[in-house]
Amino acid sequence: MILRSILFVAFCSTGCVQKTEMQVESHEESSPTEVMLTADQQKAIGLQLDTIIRRNLSSTLKVNGKVEAPPQNKAEVNILTGGIVKTINIREGEFVQKGHVLTTMENLEFIQLQQDYLSGQANLVYLKAEYERQRDLQKDNINSSKTAQQAESNYKLQLTTLKGLDQKLRLFNIDPEKLTNENIRNYFTVLAPISGHITSISIAIGQYVDPNTALFQIVDNRYLHLDLNIFEPDIHKVKVKQRLTFSDANDASHIHTAEIFSINKAFENNQQVVIAHAKILDDTETLLPGMFIEARININQESATTLPDEAIISNGDDHFIFAAEEEDHFRQIQVRVGASDMGYTEIIPLEPITPNQKVVVKGAYYLFSQLTKGEGEHHH
Repeated sequence: MILRSILFVAFCSTGCVQKTEMQVESHEESSPTEVMLTADQQKAIGLQLDTIIRRNLSSTLKVNGKVEAPPQNKAEVNILTGGIVKTINIREGEFVQKGHVLTTMENLEFIQLQQDYLSGQANLVYLKAEYERQRDLQKDNINSSKTAQQAESNYKLQLTTLKGLDQKLRLFNIDPEKLTNENIRNYFTVLAPISGHITSISIAIGQYVDPNTALFQIVDNRYLHLDLNIFEPDIHKVKVKQRLTFSDANDASHIHTAEIFSINKAFENNQQVVIAHAKILDDTETLLPGMFIEARININQESATTLPDEAIISNGDDHFIFAAEEEDHFRQIQVRVGASDMGYTEIIPLEPITPNQKVVVKGAYYLFSQLTKGEGEHHH
């Protein structure tokens, strides 16, 4: 065994530079695996030790998706007949309750509809009386049955016509029972079909609007959910009730939580992708429909031997930690790594290590760099 000296520079508290020596122990035929550091050197690099402990780690699956609003929480507001916009009672971005008046529309045909209903209602009173009179006469055999049947037919036909006019008025948000000759009006109101935010207004005051033209769009962002793209190889990993964390693809600093509530049973068109739907569990004020998101689904949770990520050195496909053999003596140990979660990674040592042995959790990269230097000098 050969002991070689590597020059190490440490900074003393007064700002002066001390030249000390670090000893790297190695065999002539192999790469160096052990490093010796004095107490002052350990302090200078902020070296910290801890034991390997067991933690519950969640394996995660990274997926992409979009924020969506359910169909029942989106509305496109239309009208059944043309009209001229008289008033617009809301602004874009405003939150409205279901039934709130969005706009009023002027329409001459609407006036005629009200007149027809009131006339039909008056005629129904006459036809009902005539039907009852002819029925009573029929009982006394004073008139023919044909006359009585005709009176009954006229009454029921008018009853049907009036019922149709009643339903038409209700489509214009008019209560037929409250309609009188005194309160006929030349405009009808358009009401919000759902509660939500006004996302677009497509009309202006004085504009003529054709039937079935979209006037407004409303979205209720209180019930947003996620549509997650699950690729074919990962479908078996994803299940209902799994929790996940996600963030806006353009802003990873705001983390939200969600839970999967359903998974589609067919691939999307021309894609080997299945959509999983997840309910957002926290505040959604910063989220909007159509936002792209990045998510991590917790697909498994197991107890494992772990170390902080900083304690594990990766060199290509190889991974290492440093175990403290003595106060000033540290040995490099190769490990296999597993799941990572919340700053900790599962490790499986490939060399013997005692359960309570201290391991370098801060400063490991510095020790590895010293071994790399030592290996370079040895080969040289």
